[in-house]
Amino acid sequence: METAKASFSKPFTLKLFFKCLCLKRHMKIHTGEKPYMCPQCGKSFCQSGNLKVHMGIHTGKRYIICQQCGKSFTRKANHDRHMRIHTGEKLYTCQYCGESFAQRENLTVHMRVHTRENSYLCHQCGKRFRQRRNLTVHMRTHTGKKPFTCEQCGKCFTRKLGLKRVHTGEKPYTCPQCEHRFAQKVHLTAHMRLHTGENLYTCPQCGKRYAQQANLKVHMRIHTGESPFPCQHCEKSFTRKESLDKHIRIHTGEKPFICSQCGKSFTLKENFTRHVRTHTGEKPYTCQHCKETQKTGTTSHLICQQCGKSFRKNANLKVHMRVHTGEKPYTCQQCGKSFPRIDSLKSHMRIHTGEKPFVCGECGKCFPHKATFYSHMRIHTGEKPYTCKLCGKTLNQKGKLKIHMRVHTGEKPFTCDQCGKCFPYKESLNKFSPANSVERV
Repeated sequence: METAKASFSKPFTLKLFFKCLCLKRHMKIHTGEKPYMCPQCGKSFCQSGNLKVHMGIHTGKRYIICQQCGKSFTRKANHDRHMRIHTGEKLYTCQYCGESFAQRENLTVHMRVHTRENSYLCHQCGKRFRQRRNLTVHMRTHTGKKPFTCEQCGKCFTRKLGLKRVHTGEKPYTCPQCEHRFAQKVHLTAHMRLHTGENLYTCPQCGKRYAQQANLKVHMRIHTGESPFPCQHCEKSFTRKESLDKHIRIHTGEKPFICSQCGKSFTLKENFTRHVRTHTGEKPYTCQHCKETQKTGTTSHLICQQCGKSFRKNANLKVHMRVHTGEKPYTCQQCGKSFPRIDSLKSHMRIHTGEKPFVCGECGKCFPHKATFYSHMRIHTGEKPYTCKLCGKTLNQKGKLKIHMRVHTGEKPFTCDQCGKCFPYKESLNKFSPANSVERV
């Protein structure tokens, strides 16, 4: 004979009490009755004991003190839970993976990793969270609320963590592999992925992987075209706040990076770092093949069999070979001009569009080509990477070195078409006979 199935879907147990008073007090949980009200903030409680403990928040009175660290608590349960930090006791174990926890609520949150449950929903953007406190913090991104204020500088934060250790400089979390120190545990956890190579976050559109969720979020703006950080001074907008902060200095003229040796100041840290090497002579980039050191990270070991030119990458050598073969596979659709490299075509297209995407962070000047931009930046950094092998003179542009070499070679490529006199520089010819057309020998 089959056993009859119960009509209810979830089992329940009857809670028993030894005293009628305890039963009455328990029933308030079901009725919602809260007769005990705090006179200071109006919060209500179903038990007088809970109100008494709550009053300690207003009075600052703490009843139970930890004998090991001196921290005080208003509830014995909180004190007992705190003591597990010192004893290392972990009473609650996950039935799926065996990981143990000191507090039951931590196990409850951990279980959502296995069940993939995200119980807390943001009704403004639809994002879901495993913990209520994470939803509470997230909501501040919509409201703009920053409830935690630093008493030293007045800066406000959305999280209490932002207040800690900024002024004290305390960094209690140390990386066991490189001994780098961090003020917050979450930063150490993210840093450890650099050593483990773990990339948890994958772009759904291109498959690129990242160790930190924040980096994936920034990367996604490449696909969406989102630029959430607009400049208040001009119409330009940026995908990252750091890029906006750098750009703002163009308008404000701020140059926070000052060279201690010559007093020259810079808007961008990378330009300042490059400039300092002109004083120190530092060459941080070492070639793994010949051990030669350089100020920039360039090495060349792939040789063209026709002209002897060397390259760092096989792809670059392949493109270079088109110089000898004359192959030009990339054609401009507007004027029909062809190019051996796709980046040359893209650079050429800016003649038609007028686009100048390379902006100098020091003076705000714009350039259509990266090479011109880099050449310009050396005016600010003072870097002179091109050295004459005969006299040791250094110059900031390759073209200037080529012109300088005429001092040693005696080459005079500019000829006057009226008298035949030759000059090493175009400017010299123009001064001698401005009306004459210039003819290269």
